[in-house]
Amino acid sequence: MITGDRNFVSSERFSLQESVVEKLEVVYWGRGSAGWRMWPKIPAGMFDVVTSQDPFWRGLFAWRAARRMGAKLNIQVHTSVLNILGKFILRRADSIRVVSQIFKKQVEGMGVKAPVHVLPVYIDISKFRNIVRQPHSQKTILWVGRFESEKNPALALSILQAVLRSGMDARLVMLGVGSLAQKLKARAHAAGLPVEFPGWQDPATYLAQADVVLCTSKHESWGASMIEALAAGVPVVAPDVGIAREAGADVVARSDLAQKTIEVLNSGRRGELKLNLPGAQEWARQWKETL
Repeated sequence: MITGDRNFVSSERFSLQESVVEKLEVVYWGRGSAGWRMWPKIPAGMFDVVTSQDPFWRGLFAWRAARRMGAKLNIQVHTSVLNILGKFILRRADSIRVVSQIFKKQVEGMGVKAPVHVLPVYIDISKFRNIVRQPHSQKTILWVGRFESEKNPALALSILQAVLRSGMDARLVMLGVGSLAQKLKARAHAAGLPVEFPGWQDPATYLAQADVVLCTSKHESWGASMIEALAAGVPVVAPDVGIAREAGADVVARSDLAQKTIEVLNSGRRGELKLNLPGAQEWARQWKETL
């Protein structure tokens, strides 16, 4: 497996995948890896499948490695692949796994010959199903993610301002870290906005008091925070990114996010996860089939 996730081998997902194959060897190729600007070293030994966690440069390396060792090529798709390199790799894959129906339609539209399997990212949602709601007097908007431009966190501050102008007593909690943190804090302070920045924390505690989870991302490869929120019964307002529509979020244009957030807060309704996510062992079995 070729991955850009430095912490992958310590994840529960790795343990599940390792449990259903005879051997799983992982090559990390990303920032901080030895010679990451060059091709990584192809592991010695015989392998039946080479799988890449994306169809881009890691996918190209996986294709070269598979050809060299006579193995099958499996490509995983977690994001949009509308570029020349992505098409080149996917058309040479023996099997393809995508994380949502949106990406399946996109991949199949490229004229690929390999079977395309839909298998979401594994998430243990049991702890979110069991969250006990905590009483609170102020309407609470929760935002979860990295403070980077692709997540568009500044839009969340603008939406909070619109909510406050509607006459609602509300606050915004922004869970995350990133390069834009100081700018966001300065803007919130200058405008006198009721915003909390707890840093990167387990969202379960904050979901217990959230009335809505707000997504402002320009694009999403998946959207774990939306899945977790809906599993906890917290409604999600989001643009049409990642798994939002399939999961059961209130999907609207970015220009309508503020109005929809106000509507959801006024309604007091609960969220509902519409995806039927497999349990751990079933997910591992399905993952093996995607190879």
